[in-house]
Amino acid sequence: MGKSAFSSFIEKIIFVWKIPSFPVLYLTNFIFGLAMSFFSPFSSLFGIDEVGMSNIGFGIFMTFMAVGGIVLSTYIAKRSDLHIGRKKLLIITTSAGILGYLCFAFIRNPYMLGASAFLLLGTAAAAVPQLWAYAREALKHADVSSSQTPFVMNIFRMFFALAWTVGPAVAAWLLVIVGFRGLFLFVAAGYALGLLVIIFLLKDIPRVNQSSPEPIRIKWFIAKPHISGNLAAALLLAAATSVHMLNVPQFVTKILGGTEMDVGMIFSVPPIFEVPMMVGVGLLATRFDNGLLIKIGFGLAFIYFALFYFVTEPWQIYPLQILSAAQVSITAGIAISYFQDFIPDAPGTATTLYMNSTQIGSTAGYLLFGILAEATSYGNVILVYAIIAGVALLCLILFGKERAKAAETGKVRVRKI
Repeated sequence: MGKSAFSSFIEKIIFVWKIPSFPVLYLTNFIFGLAMSFFSPFSSLFGIDEVGMSNIGFGIFMTFMAVGGIVLSTYIAKRSDLHIGRKKLLIITTSAGILGYLCFAFIRNPYMLGASAFLLLGTAAAAVPQLWAYAREALKHADVSSSQTPFVMNIFRMFFALAWTVGPAVAAWLLVIVGFRGLFLFVAAGYALGLLVIIFLLKDIPRVNQSSPEPIRIKWFIAKPHISGNLAAALLLAAATSVHMLNVPQFVTKILGGTEMDVGMIFSVPPIFEVPMMVGVGLLATRFDNGLLIKIGFGLAFIYFALFYFVTEPWQIYPLQILSAAQVSITAGIAISYFQDFIPDAPGTATTLYMNSTQIGSTAGYLLFGILAEATSYGNVILVYAIIAGVALLCLILFGKERAKAAETGKVRVRKI
């Protein structure tokens, strides 16, 4: 990197830090990421080994929790884009997260856990998309140009990834010391810290175009091939990723003979590389078409899952996690901006539409994991979700062409409904 390029990079970093409200948003995103990194990598160990669920029972449990997230976050998204301020919704959703993980700390009855997962964690699932929608509105309010938005949002996503560089490893250590009860108390404390930050440090942003609000018809957007096709690709990749997330702890501990600490370290490696990669991807996003970068990300995901099938020792997973970091840096960093561009006048709906697609994919993945793990070995499960990732890449390529044609004819332009 030349001196002028380095100076330009430093200026960009200073610029994103000086955007109003963003230092607080970075902190909140980090807190949410840390809380989620404590639970997600160990969810299958909690359900199957701690609570005693079967593989299929755990898949159903996770499905039930995901459905709660889809239903409740969709309802919250509609209210956020039309009526209720995002700060108030962030307070509600974060409070639900506190209560939900307190229930997970003390309840071991699967049915009671399912109820708290559906209602409380389902509500808490809307916290992250609402935070991202708040960030998008903060950029508009600060008059940040659309060309700089992908870079800024990728830096924003980077703080979420930073939490995952230490979160899973710390969580594995907590599991050894205090067990799942202590772990979930720490997660609840994380949400409580986030709640305090939101209440005392985050400011309300004046809403744009709130006069005479009209209902946002999500079906109109989904009916567009260039939107539904890309959402389908996101859904399939999310399904493959969720099966991978649930399968890895079981694969490592029961097939490869690894430990919970191995699991924690495996999930901590990718974020270490994601942080600098996200900065680089953010810079690329200001110069190259996001559609091309998204395709590269999906391609890397397919290669990563395919290579995972050939692992025979826990240590062999570590270098593969660099591929995981690369694909996550693209798919998780750019995807939000990529889909928000479809519906720029309703960022909350656009964000939640994308996240709900990935949530639906995750839901299918949860069920698929339970069925496959019951029917075959954890090793063979890898082959199935690698194929699913390949189909997702094919879908993205096919509908990427459709999106390009729509852009040329102006059909990608979003109109108010």
